[in-house]
Amino acid sequence: MKQGIVLKLFILTTILCMFILATIFVGQTIFFKQYYENQKVKNIETSIQSFTKEYLKSEKNVETIQKLKQDFYQENMTWIAVLDRVGTIKHASDFSIKVHIDPARDKEFSNRTISIPLYSLIGLEEMERVKFDLKQGNRIYIDGIKKDNTVVPAILTVDNKNTVLENMLLSEKLYGNKEITEPSPIEQSRQLMDDNRKLQVPVEPGNSNIYNGSKLFLKGDIQELQLPFGSGSSNIYTNRVFIERVKQFQVNLLFAERHYSKPETIDFEENNINYKIFIKPIKDTTGETMYIFAMTSLQPVDEAIQMLKDYYIYLIILVVLLVVLSSFYYSKKIAKPLLQINDTTNKMANLDFSETIRITSNDEIGALSQNINTLSNTLHSYINQLQQDIEKEKRLENTRKEFISSVSHELKTPLSIMKSCISILEDGVASNKKDYYFQAMSKEVDKMDMLIVDMLELAKFESGTYKMKMDVFYIDEVIEYICVQLNIDIMNKQLHVHKQLFKVKVVANQHRIEQVLTNFITNAIRYTPENKEIIISTIEEHERVKVCIENKGAHIAEEHLEKIWDRFYRGDASRRRSNGGTGLGLAISKNILELHGAQYGVLNTEDGVLFFFYLKKQEYMSHPFNQPLP
Repeated sequence: MKQGIVLKLFILTTILCMFILATIFVGQTIFFKQYYENQKVKNIETSIQSFTKEYLKSEKNVETIQKLKQDFYQENMTWIAVLDRVGTIKHASDFSIKVHIDPARDKEFSNRTISIPLYSLIGLEEMERVKFDLKQGNRIYIDGIKKDNTVVPAILTVDNKNTVLENMLLSEKLYGNKEITEPSPIEQSRQLMDDNRKLQVPVEPGNSNIYNGSKLFLKGDIQELQLPFGSGSSNIYTNRVFIERVKQFQVNLLFAERHYSKPETIDFEENNINYKIFIKPIKDTTGETMYIFAMTSLQPVDEAIQMLKDYYIYLIILVVLLVVLSSFYYSKKIAKPLLQINDTTNKMANLDFSETIRITSNDEIGALSQNINTLSNTLHSYINQLQQDIEKEKRLENTRKEFISSVSHELKTPLSIMKSCISILEDGVASNKKDYYFQAMSKEVDKMDMLIVDMLELAKFESGTYKMKMDVFYIDEVIEYICVQLNIDIMNKQLHVHKQLFKVKVVANQHRIEQVLTNFITNAIRYTPENKEIIISTIEEHERVKVCIENKGAHIAEEHLEKIWDRFYRGDASRRRSNGGTGLGLAISKNILELHGAQYGVLNTEDGVLFFFYLKKQEYMSHPFNQPLP
């Protein structure tokens, strides 16, 4: 068996550790990437919603918009731009040229100064070599598309300079992929422009139709060149991937190759790097359509996943070695105490509790060993206790027999007296004492009636079905009332009753508490010698009141203190039936107090006996008074 459990634990531990390692590997390399992408998409979409709201509130304030873009990038590491209805980046005047247009066929642009964005024609890093050709006053030719009242340039040619700026995506759509063999780029551009001037809306072979627009040729003089400065605005222009995707979006929009009527998320890959593009069409306050265009890179997670794959090759080798060693060690560590536990429990099954398990660890197995040792001791003690309970049950049976005997005796005495009186009356003996015998029988009937009532009440309380109805009353008033009712008995024995009471309200069943107090005070009167004292007091505590009835006189033997609450119990020879009572008063009082959940007890004082119990306090008035019974 020992070899079997060691082998099982070894195999189980090894498989479990390898499974955990495989789960972590799969989760990190596959599921984590998907989770990362989904979470990032959700976060960016939420940020775009916020960006859109703030953008529409900005009322085209350029500084505010630039701040929004910078904050968006800092928060999401994602490029974002706002495109107009033709796909041109709005607020891109910081990277543009202003051109004054000559008189032209198109009256809409004739003799006007227009701003031409340069990001779609040349990269910011290339401007150093051409910016001097774009200085003020130089002649420039513009070949592109007109859509509504907007110019979308495809080619810019500077006159008398070897400088041509071209949006390759747009020019290929307009003119196709024709190879131009003329020696000069300027001459090539001019030839294309001349061809364009001949037709307003030509359709080149292999091209798509221009959606709701036309080709356009303009010429004019450069008025001003604007170049960005500072990192805040230059980020977008230096990111060629982002700019290329904006240009592709513009081409798709102009040539109606795709319709963007609702938010879209697009995946694409470039240079082995995955990207996601977010496009959201919106309308400004004038109803003009715009597009929120954002792009984010998934390169960080891709790099991390690749590094993890390489790392796991070495990690798996190390973990396998550690798992094999540790699983074998812990298998042995766990198996040995389990085998000892098994041997000990086998002996316990045969009622042999002589052996205990040696505890060598402070873990669950150590706790199990401790529990088994405790169980062994407990079972051993319970078996002994069971034997004692059997003896106790025998004693209880004797007690029940004694109870029946006591009840029979309690009823037999008055019945015998009544039978004697009846016989005397039937025989006509002492006819002059007929009233005396009738009174004697009446007295015995009252005793029997009181005994039966007490027995019925005790049975009711012990049934477990009786529910106490709680009242709120002044305990001191109840004590005063009971003392008045018992005043004759007190005066007959010339007793001195001292009361130390507080005006305090308690929560209890008033009728039953009166019954308990009557019982305790009656007992005190019955067993207090003549001309001695009875002290009745209430003591206030935090949430309850202690009620004490102390009588001067003989003590109760210590061995009888706990038994006096039993029915018909008279351990003290001085407490005989001739003193009155049924022997059930204290048993009834005990059950009443337990139904209240009240603490109670009896103890011997220096020169007497003290009965006490506690009641829950509702409220109290601090007006103690101490007055003896008149």
